[in-house]
Amino acid sequence: MELHSPDPSYTGSDRAKANFRLAVLTSLGFVALIWLIPLLGWGLELQRFGINPREWSGLPGILVAPLLHADFNHLLANSLPLIVLGTAIFHLYPQSAFRVLPAVYFGPGILVWLFARSGNHIGASGIIYGLVGFVFVAGMIRRDRRAMAGSLLVAFLYGAMAWGVLPINPRVSWEAHLAAALIGVAMALALRHRDNPPPVQYSWERDVVEDAYDFDPDPGTYDQQGVRLRD
Repeated sequence: MELHSPDPSYTGSDRAKANFRLAVLTSLGFVALIWLIPLLGWGLELQRFGINPREWSGLPGILVAPLLHADFNHLLANSLPLIVLGTAIFHLYPQSAFRVLPAVYFGPGILVWLFARSGNHIGASGIIYGLVGFVFVAGMIRRDRRAMAGSLLVAFLYGAMAWGVLPINPRVSWEAHLAAALIGVAMALALRHRDNPPPVQYSWERDVVEDAYDFDPDPGTYDQQGVRLRD
């Protein structure tokens, strides 16, 4: 299988660095939002607005549950993965990101409301599992060294999260984790042709092409304006 190397003229460019900074800032902005919500809603018990499966009162949770967390430890545990994975998807897959993020934000909540156990489901871990599923599978099915490196990094950092899709801990919404991971994998397969880098053309290849165009199998005499004269 032939691998596509990242174009060095892009990866080291100011544009690539600017895109990376934008990816980091976007991820930090979302994490800042989920930290700001409990500060602004201190004492209001916002957790009650989570997803309550098959209850009409739980429908708004599809919109706000990923922004709510049970306590400080829950919020802290989700913050760093959101920054790392958000940066990865915006930097490696800028076109796909705006399709994947809505899918892993709303999709798990809908499935949880339809099929999950009774209870109050909150937290951004569903987004994390969706992004892990997407970045890992997308890197495995693309012939792109950067994407494969991102996939291996995700597997190294968050491979142990695979246990979270199993009904082991009754206090963990494994249904949200499983639904998000499956959505992330499905999006990676559906968007496999997006964000693929163009093949790198090295300088010696360009020289060969230029020489081919410059070659004249029947050289003749030309005037100063380049018009060929009769023999």
